Parts: sequence; structure tokens; C-alpha cells
Amino acid sequence: MDIVYIRDLRVDAVIGVYEWEQRIHQTLRLDLELGADVAAAAAKDAIEDTVNYKAVAKRVVALVQASRYRLVETLAEHIAQALMTEFGLPWLRLSLGKPRAVRGAQEVGVVIERGRRP
Repeated sequence: MDIVYIRDLRVDAVIGVYEWEQRIHQTLRLDLELGADVAAAAAKDAIEDTVNYKAVAKRVVALVQASRYRLVETLAEHIAQALMTEFGLPWLRLSLGKPRAVRGAQEVGVVIERGRRP
């Protein structure tokens, strides 16, 4: 299996367990690794035969901006399920970080893997 990836995608979202967090936008940082077979796309030089990372990024942005979750874990799961279903992915790894959420740490977050690597 090959991997199509998106690194350091930044999206503003309403997210957090505290009441004040539900009234503001915070920037989240995402890294995505998407399982794919890119051989056909490479052979034909055709975007139709691979995972279109621009389409994936646009979908992630739309999902994040429309969400209002308390936990990054919930948002990560929601994104993973949507991407796997909508883009027919057999596997993905998603890192979702919340910069400056904890004093003294650059970022906190979650890394999830869903599906199976063939």
C-alpha cells in the first residue's frame, strides 16, 4: 500500500470542554496519511486514479469548521469515518493537535489509525 499524505493542515474550529472554549475559534493542526494504491495513477498520470489530496483537504476543512465538539478525540473519529466512507480509503492515520492548549506544551492532541493496511 502506498500513502498519500497531507501535513500541517490548519483549520479554525469551535472545540473544547470549557464553556469559554465553546464561544471562540481555535486553530487545530492536522496531519493525514491515507492508504492508497498510486500505481495506476502514476502509470496513467491521471488524478482520477488516486486520492485527490486537494479534495480531501477541502472536505476536512468543511467538517472541522462545521463541527462543535468538546473533545479532539470525537472530532478525529468523525473526520476519519467521513474520509474512509467518502473516499473509499482502506486505511488512514490522522493526527489532530490543539496548539497551546496546555501551559508549557507546544501542542496536545490525538493520533488515530482506522482500517487495515493490506
